[in-house]
Amino acid sequence: MNRPNLTHPDPRPSVAPAPVPALAPPRQLPRRPLDLRVRTRRIQVEELVVDDPGKVLDHAHQAALTAPDTAAVLGLSPTTPLTLPAAAALLCALHEPGELAAMGLRLTRHTTHVTASDQQTEPVSLELSYLPDPED
Repeated sequence: MNRPNLTHPDPRPSVAPAPVPALAPPRQLPRRPLDLRVRTRRIQVEELVVDDPGKVLDHAHQAALTAPDTAAVLGLSPTTPLTLPAAAALLCALHEPGELAAMGLRLTRHTTHVTASDQQTEPVSLELSYLPDPED
């Protein structure tokens, strides 16, 4: 019967378990902004309907007096009579869609079109449309 020799050490070196590598610390991002060369373009379109033409013209006339520079960009001056499309355009340039409802204009559609691309890929487009409830 063969007995193990307990007086001599095992000729094979003992193998310690391999050390588990520590997780690398998170990479520190540079403190300056990164230029990823991403270009975006956003176009927002609000479609409105004139509910009360007299109210729109009154508000636009007042807006042309209080914001003459904006009116001039739209080709309006104190000497030219306001047309309804020009009046609506002036009010849209100066006010948010929610404010326009009180001025005789009603939002019928809001569309946002966003296009984004970088230097290596084709542009990606996203278009969102919002139709308010008829009860609004």
